[in-house]
Amino acid sequence: MADSNSEPQGAPSSEESGKGSPNPPGALPGIDFSTFLLSLSTSALYHMGVVLHPESGEAADPNPMLARQTIDTLEMLHGKTRGNLDDEEKKLFEGLLYELRMRFVELTTE
Repeated sequence: MADSNSEPQGAPSSEESGKGSPNPPGALPGIDFSTFLLSLSTSALYHMGVVLHPESGEAADPNPMLARQTIDTLEMLHGKTRGNLDDEEKKLFEGLLYELRMRFVELTTE
């Protein structure tokens, strides 16, 4: 039987989750709120055809519906987290939303 003070099976150790030493090469980075925002933003940019596919190196055909849905998700999160973000997270969030909105307008008015 496992020790009740040990970490659950399959759970990353504190080192694996980014709280200890840096991640080994090829490992995924630890996740925090800023990383989560950047991930969603990258998805929106990919759906706008701005970011290249990581494996093929090719731009996706723009899909404004998926891009808009991802931006809407970020806007919903922005509203739900208002007053709960530190200054750095707030600045990042507002900057990402501004950039995504501007690029979306460019995409849909061409």
